[in-house]
Amino acid sequence: MSKVPMKRVFICGLRKNRKQMLETLQRTGVVEISTSKAEDDYLETMDVMPQKAAFDKNAAQADTAVEVLNEYAPDTEGGLLKSLEGPKDMDLQEYNAEAGNSAQYMDAVRRILALQKQIAEDRASIPKCETRIEALKPWMNFDLPLDFSGTKEAAAFVGSLQNEVSLDQVYQGFAEFAPDVDNIDASIISSSDEQTCIFVVCLRQDAEAVDNALKQMNFAKAQLSGMVPREQVDELNKEIAAANADIEKCAEEIKGFAPMREKIKFAADYYRMRADKYAVLSQLEQTRKAFFVEGYVPSRYAEELERKITENYDAVVEITDPSEEDDVPVALQNGVLSDPMETVVESYSLPGKGEIDPSKIVACFYYIFFGMMLSDAGYGLLLVLGCGYVLLKVKNLQPGMKKMMKLFLYSGISTIFWGVMFGSFFGDAVNVIATTFLNRPDIKLQPLWFEPVSEPMRLLVFAFGFGIIHIFTGLFIKLYQLLKAGQVMDAIYDVVFWIMFVGGGIVYALTMPMITGMLNLSFTLNSTIATISAVVAIAGAVGVVLTGGRESKNWAKRLMKGAYSAYGVTSYLSDILSYSRLLALGLATGVIAQVFNKMGSMLGATWYGMLIFLAVFIVGHILNLGINVLGSYVHTNRLQFVEFFGKFYDGGGRPFEPFTENTKYYKVKEDK
Repeated sequence: MSKVPMKRVFICGLRKNRKQMLETLQRTGVVEISTSKAEDDYLETMDVMPQKAAFDKNAAQADTAVEVLNEYAPDTEGGLLKSLEGPKDMDLQEYNAEAGNSAQYMDAVRRILALQKQIAEDRASIPKCETRIEALKPWMNFDLPLDFSGTKEAAAFVGSLQNEVSLDQVYQGFAEFAPDVDNIDASIISSSDEQTCIFVVCLRQDAEAVDNALKQMNFAKAQLSGMVPREQVDELNKEIAAANADIEKCAEEIKGFAPMREKIKFAADYYRMRADKYAVLSQLEQTRKAFFVEGYVPSRYAEELERKITENYDAVVEITDPSEEDDVPVALQNGVLSDPMETVVESYSLPGKGEIDPSKIVACFYYIFFGMMLSDAGYGLLLVLGCGYVLLKVKNLQPGMKKMMKLFLYSGISTIFWGVMFGSFFGDAVNVIATTFLNRPDIKLQPLWFEPVSEPMRLLVFAFGFGIIHIFTGLFIKLYQLLKAGQVMDAIYDVVFWIMFVGGGIVYALTMPMITGMLNLSFTLNSTIATISAVVAIAGAVGVVLTGGRESKNWAKRLMKGAYSAYGVTSYLSDILSYSRLLALGLATGVIAQVFNKMGSMLGATWYGMLIFLAVFIVGHILNLGINVLGSYVHTNRLQFVEFFGKFYDGGGRPFEPFTENTKYYKVKEDK
């Protein structure tokens, strides 16, 4: 139960050392800087947001340049595992040397982005040219410009009619809509189901009448203009070829920057760190010659931080204990097995003031529940091997990913245990392979405990048993927290009475033959225990009724609220029933695995039957593993969040957010 103890820290330093001291605090990464402001007139803050915006822009451009490089010159080293790596370590001397070259690296960034912009423009121009070529195809046999309007004596009309139209129909249209015009020459350039392209010539004096007739025929003038269509297509094809050549040239130049990939990554992190530093700088209070830093630091780092600052700078460091009114941030620190549970707790909420860190207790139940839900030794073995390989192979794994890998590794170990207890190794794969392909039905993988598919009620009883232990553990944690806070009467009213009420009721249920028979239990508690448990349950219920509404001064309201509070016992029943998911998911994993084994072995011990079995076995069990690992993870979390945390845990703690290197590629090493 390890919430990291925090100390308040106050630093007063000379303004001339501000930059170096902030960089030291950033690399150390153990101080959360407070943003509270004093009201003294002699204190001021700096407006450095324009500089921060410039650094943010540089970092974003460098990130984009890295993405562009990865597109045109992929980094093939490391493969999938490399994507899981966290920032690489860089010593301070190397960082200082590279920082001096950051402007040069940004020149490369800007050139890469300019090339990428040129490529984008070239790529955008190609479809435009292709669209124009497509529009010109019907006019390829036309030897005049499409905007040709005639000569001094003759008028010309170039355009199209809707649908496919014959030349006779064109002349019939002129006869109908321009009967007084005799000298009209029309020709069809091309024709299709959608349109008919025509060229019409008439005397200039008849142009208006012919134009009106064409309008009556739904004539549309050609929208394209310029050179002869065939010449335009040639020019457009040249433009496309030139654009493709330019794209290839720019792409090759971008590839030439591949050796600078790591330098550009450094530039991105360098400017990102500077932007973070300036964000903090804008919040610091300062005078003409001094500046002040306030915040929180984990107790274990306080002395070393004080020594580092006072030895390297002319500064005063004051370390104090937080007051009750302080909004102290929360950080968690746990051992090997419970460390992965921090991700589970954080995804719900960090512990609030006065609450314990439940990570260790969550770990005790989490691995058991996950293993019971997946409950197959083969699947557990795959989880252990996969997660173990990642943990061993990737040394600088990202912290969050490392915790997840460890969570699934330990859950895989639990899954192997429960798989052995229930006799499941890729379902009944051992039995099916021995019987179908080896003709040895005597070879069977026997469970060390029992087989859930054959005895589901037995597993259900144990699931309920684990659930009752889980829920009551939560109640006892609440009892501990209330007693620790000195709230003795609240502990009795809100916990002891409920333990008596619910616990007495559960014990009394075990004295009833109907209940024990339904659950297929081998025992029924005697009448003496029945009497004692009934008295305890009734006493607890009376206590809940009398104290459940104690905040009301009116006795009638108090009793009504207490009675309503006692009705909450039904939620305990539903909580206990929720643990039936341990049975449901465990059976689902085993039954689906057996179905795939049965499907794969249907063709018998033939050579093609073996191939089919192998294919169905691999695909089927991969799907089953993926679905049920996800299901086990989700439902195990739900049992913690709803049934367990609901008994004692409110959360609401504020996460500890130190001023540190929020980098993507490199971490500058600094002793902590």
